[in-house]
Amino acid sequence: MNIAPSLDSAVQSGLLLTSSRDHLLNLYQSPQLEPWAKLSIEELVTKAEWTELNDRFYTQLKFGTGGIRGRTICKIVTQAEMGTPSSLGAPEHAGVGTNVMNDTNIRFAALGLGEYLLKSFPNQKSKVVIAHDTRHFSRYFAELLAESVQSQGHDAYLFSDSRSTPQLSFSVRWLKAQAGVVISASHNPSHDNGFKCYFEDGAQVVEPQASGIIAEVNRLKEGASITQAKVKGLLHLLGEEADLAYIQALEGLVLEPEMIQKAKSQLKIVFSSLHGTGIHIIPKLLRKFGFNLHIVPEQEKGDGRFPTVQSPNPENAEALAMAIAQAKALKADVVIATDPDCDRMGVAVRNEAGEFEILTGNSIGTLMGEYRIRRFFAQGVLNEENKSHGVLIKTFVTTDLQKRIAEKHGLKCVETLTGFKYIGEKLRNYEQVAGLTGNDTISAIERRSILLEKSSFFVFGGEESYGYSGGDYVRDKDANAAALMFSEVAAEAKSQGKTVLDRLNQIYEEFGFYTEKLGALTFEGALGASQIQKLLQSYRSHPPESYQGKRVIQIQDFEKELYKDLDGKAIPKEMMFIFHLEDGCRMAVRGSGTEPKIKFYFFAKAEVKGNLAVVKQDCKASLDRWWNEVQVDVKKRVE
Repeated sequence: MNIAPSLDSAVQSGLLLTSSRDHLLNLYQSPQLEPWAKLSIEELVTKAEWTELNDRFYTQLKFGTGGIRGRTICKIVTQAEMGTPSSLGAPEHAGVGTNVMNDTNIRFAALGLGEYLLKSFPNQKSKVVIAHDTRHFSRYFAELLAESVQSQGHDAYLFSDSRSTPQLSFSVRWLKAQAGVVISASHNPSHDNGFKCYFEDGAQVVEPQASGIIAEVNRLKEGASITQAKVKGLLHLLGEEADLAYIQALEGLVLEPEMIQKAKSQLKIVFSSLHGTGIHIIPKLLRKFGFNLHIVPEQEKGDGRFPTVQSPNPENAEALAMAIAQAKALKADVVIATDPDCDRMGVAVRNEAGEFEILTGNSIGTLMGEYRIRRFFAQGVLNEENKSHGVLIKTFVTTDLQKRIAEKHGLKCVETLTGFKYIGEKLRNYEQVAGLTGNDTISAIERRSILLEKSSFFVFGGEESYGYSGGDYVRDKDANAAALMFSEVAAEAKSQGKTVLDRLNQIYEEFGFYTEKLGALTFEGALGASQIQKLLQSYRSHPPESYQGKRVIQIQDFEKELYKDLDGKAIPKEMMFIFHLEDGCRMAVRGSGTEPKIKFYFFAKAEVKGNLAVVKQDCKASLDRWWNEVQVDVKKRVE
């Protein structure tokens, strides 16, 4: 079938982008294109599905600094793609397209990583650890990835079943591997999937590794030859032994096991893995400490459709609804839920009226961070002599309450760009300063002592988007760990006859009330991508002069200006703006790195001099009005 005339006509009519036509024809004319994929393209062209073709082909899915993420199941699924559906109704084939997360892009990503490892670790066989979540095509992509790196002579260590992103991070260090990959799109909708890459320190790749891998991927896409090993690498399946090693590391996060033993019978917890990987570790971990745990049975089984929720995102109230209903019936105290790859955790807690309130990621992180700082001082781990070597790490868009708590206790608070890879990078720097490596055989207590003496000891870290970490044995946000740490916080409150909300209010009374609001606007497809860029650029060319009647007195442009963190390290350049108002409030604006969204972060604070409830109400109402004002302004900026 000659599709070129139809494509040319669509371009001339303004229905198809020139870039879409070029990418589409190049793929269609490729001798390597599978027959079913060719039929899929022909079906879309015949039906004149130009919007769909633009979304699939307007660009090439780019391997970014941490990997790739995008649609695997397209908006329109062709008959050829559907083929013989899976038992869960998923198409037989991932969508065809240069901008789609499919076999072709997985192979390029895997082989590009493999080529980089060959150059970075010459004359040795590299180990690549591979994990995947419960999404459609996740196991298939993981096996395809393993086959690809094995063809280059690397050994692949593949989990025998779905496992979490943080366990992948831990296992890279535990196995002394050179790299790791997790196939997951985290909390994204069910039609998405992704490829996230880690280096030998267990953290997501940053510079210079990120650019090095990207260069290899691009080189292969331009036709460079792929290394084929004389001897194929081995495949190792990871199972119970890997789980036990990870659980043992997690157990070290508990600071007051005796207190937990006293409160465990009174505290009742409901847990949901939202059809994801959290079910493998969290129940074993919490029950090992004797917590009274109840699992939501309807959401226990891994299922890439995520059939019981609109979105498998534990920060959304809807995703927690089933767990909250069960908690009410059981008269439980706490609801914990994790996303598909178990790197994010959401929480709801019972209030004095017996109803459940959903906590923000900022509040969850504040409760855990404050608890860990306070207990470390009570135990003498932190003291007047070494407290300046303790560090809490947070992102710029995470609540400043955590910064105030850390500084009031004499600890450092280091701020990073959004993304746990930057927190992982800080942990690697602290490790190197102390003369430690991921291959050390010393105990966690010995390691802590060395860091407190020679470098910086990581007390807690997190980001407002429901990601937290309490130890440097893992280099990504860890919802398995967070479930345990938060359960300990709840146990302390229970042992004192308080609720978790009582404890949070005590923190506000002591440090001041801080509140935040996240607003997000979605712009999908080819048109959406251009709208996001136009909107972001407008904040530089036409910055706002005021919000809510308050003057903007400072603008931080993280792409154009050079900033350094508290350790004196340069902050990488990124298109993010922070607008500071004269009353101390601020707003941050950035494009999402994983979704077709632009995000707006609002921050307000107030000293608690009168009624805390009134202070809360006033601050939150102010942020709601601010967000409404911004949305009106956005419409003008994208017109």
